[in-house]
Amino acid sequence: MNIPEHRQAIDKLDAQLVQLLNERTRHVLAIGDIKRKAGEEIYAPHRERAVLDRIAALNQGPMTDEQLRAIYREVMSSALALEKTMSIAYLGPEATFTHQAAIRRFGSSLKYVAQKTIADIFTEVSKGRADYGVVPVENSTEGVVTHTLDMFVDSDLKIVSQIVLPIQYCLAAKSKVAKSKVQKIYVHPQALGQCRSWIQKNLPHVEILEASSNARSAELTAKDKSAAAVTGFLAAEKYGLEILEQDIQDNAANATRFLVLGRQCSPPTGKDRTSLMVSVSDKVGALHEAIAAFKKLKINMTKIESRPSKRKAWEYFFFIDCDGHAQDKKVAKAIEHLGKHCNFVKILGSYPNAE
Repeated sequence: MNIPEHRQAIDKLDAQLVQLLNERTRHVLAIGDIKRKAGEEIYAPHRERAVLDRIAALNQGPMTDEQLRAIYREVMSSALALEKTMSIAYLGPEATFTHQAAIRRFGSSLKYVAQKTIADIFTEVSKGRADYGVVPVENSTEGVVTHTLDMFVDSDLKIVSQIVLPIQYCLAAKSKVAKSKVQKIYVHPQALGQCRSWIQKNLPHVEILEASSNARSAELTAKDKSAAAVTGFLAAEKYGLEILEQDIQDNAANATRFLVLGRQCSPPTGKDRTSLMVSVSDKVGALHEAIAAFKKLKINMTKIESRPSKRKAWEYFFFIDCDGHAQDKKVAKAIEHLGKHCNFVKILGSYPNAE
């Protein structure tokens, strides 16, 4: 086939794709009507996971599984936007990693509302002004985001999904200059922690100025010729900065885990994670007794983290992640065991594990 013939074939396929996409969307809208009448949530993380897995299984190339998932993410995003005017609260400003994580999960067709603090995100979702919220909870280099964990103590919101986003930082400035010309850098504390060794080695005498976010670092640098920003590529592009150095994070596998906050837990998918919050008595062996059932039932505990209760001195809450869904028999039995040995047990959510 020559080029005109290939293009003619593409035009014919495009016509079929448009027809099929609209037909698919009509079915999605019909399901949305049924869900609304039943009082169910429109967004279904478990169904989303099943669709993306099925699409990948059907793939025979030349497109990669990841490319197909990205396309279907936007297909589902556009359908969600037609079903309901859905808004997603995230830790702003625009172009932060939290913003990128939110778009990665929900696609570009929905309404995104930047919030100044993690507490604001919880408030917006709990009051119904946002349908879902996206918050950072853990970085592979710097550890947990303690403020996110603390917010769960008094919140009734549930974790309905999670996103694991690879985090890559760059050094960016208003114009292409040598690193030796940089007099100061704007950097968020988390970014500083994730790029500390690189900064100490390459910019040992530069003044370090704290910024409230990676996007804010880029915004401040855009107004300061003597400065550079440790920021993300999207933020650098948004504020018209030149990239001086790429991938300056100390850990090549640097990634951040984000949580999607909602009001209802997802049903089981077979590949789930459950997050719990517990409080135990201040006595020898109390925590060991409480979590003994996980070993006995052969449930993998993927995380345990302690935080001060802030209600009584030396009283702690423990945050536990484990494989499985709260409705799974073994996990339900372990939670029942926790209830017998803990002063307080709260299920924060069961949700599909990250892809």
